[in-house]
Amino acid sequence: MTKVIVQNGNIDSALRTFKQKNLKSGLLKEVRERQEGYLKPGVRRRRAKKEAIKNSRKRQRENF
Repeated sequence: MTKVIVQNGNIDSALRTFKQKNLKSGLLKEVRERQEGYLKPGVRRRRAKKEAIKNSRKRQRENF
């Protein structure tokens, strides 16, 4: 569970921090994947391949 401390009553900053932590942890993505239920093996492979391509392009952009 993600926890954020509100300092000086600044809720906007705490909410922004909470959203960033949730995004980095991947919790929301995992919940959505679990809600979909069973995926055929071919669909699972296509998604994994698509994700790998996306990650490799992201790494290439960071290197240049």
